[in-house]
Amino acid sequence: MKILHTSDWHVGKVLKGQSRAEEHKQVLAQVIEIARQERPDLVVVAGDLYDTGSPTPEATRLVTRALTALRRTGADVVAIGGNHDNGPALDALRPWAEAAGIVLRGSVRDTNPADLVVDGTTAGGERWQLAALPFLSHRYAVRAVEMYELTAAEATQTYADHLGRVLARLTEGFDEPDRVHLVTAHLTVVGASTGGGERDAHTVMGYAVPATVFPGTAHYVALGHLHRAQRVDGPCPVRYSGSPIAIDFGEQENVCSVTLVEVTARTAAQVREVPISAAVPLRTVRGTLAQLAELEPPEGWLRVFVREQPRAGLREEVQELLPRALEIRIDPELVPAPGSGARAAQRAGRSPQQLFADYLAGRGHDDDGVRELFDELFEEVDR
Repeated sequence: MKILHTSDWHVGKVLKGQSRAEEHKQVLAQVIEIARQERPDLVVVAGDLYDTGSPTPEATRLVTRALTALRRTGADVVAIGGNHDNGPALDALRPWAEAAGIVLRGSVRDTNPADLVVDGTTAGGERWQLAALPFLSHRYAVRAVEMYELTAAEATQTYADHLGRVLARLTEGFDEPDRVHLVTAHLTVVGASTGGGERDAHTVMGYAVPATVFPGTAHYVALGHLHRAQRVDGPCPVRYSGSPIAIDFGEQENVCSVTLVEVTARTAAQVREVPISAAVPLRTVRGTLAQLAELEPPEGWLRVFVREQPRAGLREEVQELLPRALEIRIDPELVPAPGSGARAAQRAGRSPQQLFADYLAGRGHDDDGVRELFDELFEEVDR
């Protein structure tokens, strides 16, 4: 059978005030075109369909139309909820999804675990079974009484243990020899590399689980959550497809792609990446105003590190030179580190009023009225 594995669409993403709706339309159109050309038997979307738990109507239309178009290629389609998605809201769409022939699992329900196990047969007669585990929050996976009674280290281990037990239950039938056994989940695996734009709170070690939570009898594990496409060492083939669009400037070096997998019940998975190039690239440029003026602006949305001292109007000057600049910052190399010797020397022996005046001047906001107000407030609290 052939599987198209994708994840982390983050539809509805706004980058520094710039909507990326048109980019997402082009990106998902390319994913759909790949499905039409490759004719996979199964499409797996491993979470984070949306960038926010409260997607706009436009974002909802785009996701539902993309899922429908993928189903119309003839493939079975299974999509799970990620940490950015509103799981119960996705589950509310299940009647629509079932009518469209799409399997949608937004959250773990307090019902039969079989609800998270999907069975199918390809047109060529290959039987398959997929354990589909949506994102589980730490609070949901580890009961409150355990969180209060356990140490941080014990709670972390308990989260991993919970995930391992859930997956063990979902994959109980993976010992059948004449069937392809698959897992999809939205989580962080120890040893995997982040892409640069993930939500930190859900990638720290408290949320990381060892690859040993996956059974050695699985033919392929399709993961979502980390935005960089990569293979993870484990007891079976474990892989993140990565995001098909760079979510933030921290991901500008990532190669956006979807993953295609060919596998049978008796043969190992063969994996290849298919690049996705439809999104506007993200670039970072550095320089003084004079250097930026001579720069041939690269294609894409820009992050600019300016090698100038802060002053009023600097942002506007950069914006005029580089209209596609979404983020403009003073180059970190020009800013002394907190507590550095240079900064400590600058502060030594100076009054709070003098330091505040320097602060205002350094940011182009030198104003007699503001300094006088600060002096009054400081005298009042220092009495």
